[in-house]
Amino acid sequence: MRVHLCAVGRLRAGPERALIDDYLTRFDRTGRGLGLGPAQIHEVEDKKGGGMAAEAALLDRAIPDGALVCTLDERGKLMSSPDFAALLAKWRDAGRGDVAFVIGGADGIDPGLRARADASLSFGKMVWPHMLARVMLTEQLYRAASILAGSPYHRV
Repeated sequence: MRVHLCAVGRLRAGPERALIDDYLTRFDRTGRGLGLGPAQIHEVEDKKGGGMAAEAALLDRAIPDGALVCTLDERGKLMSSPDFAALLAKWRDAGRGDVAFVIGGADGIDPGLRARADASLSFGKMVWPHMLARVMLTEQLYRAASILAGSPYHRV
């Protein structure tokens, strides 16, 4: 199952980029034998300042046709890392070819795009900068693959 991170904003070189690249490399390496990956980042940028609706249109175009859509949103479902791993495995085992994790901009995700999502996850009740949300998502993807592979990376 291919994994797509569809996010508003361009990530420049720096510590966040280094972490994301590292976790995605680990995820691709660990997930390959599990039918997970590769992972790709699709960045969109609303240069005209159209707000959430314009960002939603750009995000919608970045989501592959037929992909399961999962938004990252403070109103989403809270889950443990093992539960997230089980969810990824469930989607993979159901024959989903693509999953798109959607990360909005500073104002969040347009309600219309949120409404059409198949799932929504939360990293807690706090709001996180979208660049840190990317780091946290890529780490959790790697952790999920490690859990499914039986690796000792995740400690209970």
